[in-house]
Amino acid sequence: MTDVREALFIARTTDGRTVRRPLSPHLQVYKPQMTMALSIMHRITGVALAVGALILVSWLVAAASSDRAFDTVSMLLHTWIGKLALLGWTASLWFHFSTGIRHLFWDVGHGFEMPQVHASARFVLVATAVLTLATWFVGLMAL
Repeated sequence: MTDVREALFIARTTDGRTVRRPLSPHLQVYKPQMTMALSIMHRITGVALAVGALILVSWLVAAASSDRAFDTVSMLLHTWIGKLALLGWTASLWFHFSTGIRHLFWDVGHGFEMPQVHASARFVLVATAVLTLATWFVGLMAL
């Protein structure tokens, strides 16, 4: 063995013979698919929701502590980058919600045929866009 990492590929069968373990496939092996992208995005939006929850908590703590603290956090959220973050958080919320509904259907055994899988993936993307825009439209109309 020229490389120490090669030792990780060596295993023994139940009868004691030495065999070489196969290398697990990596993202470079797979052809990108919509279902793969949605799965990765579901995880990313989960993290974004956690970050957004921290921002929400900081806003609530600022509101409870003083007018000056609340004004500071509100000023940050009213900048263009703050509004972009809120838009991203809103889209993350609706995406995560929509994929959660999709998974509920899968949990009861519906939607496993490939045409249904692709249709539900498109539905998730459309629902995310429509719900995000509707949320912002209602929010901006309330101002």
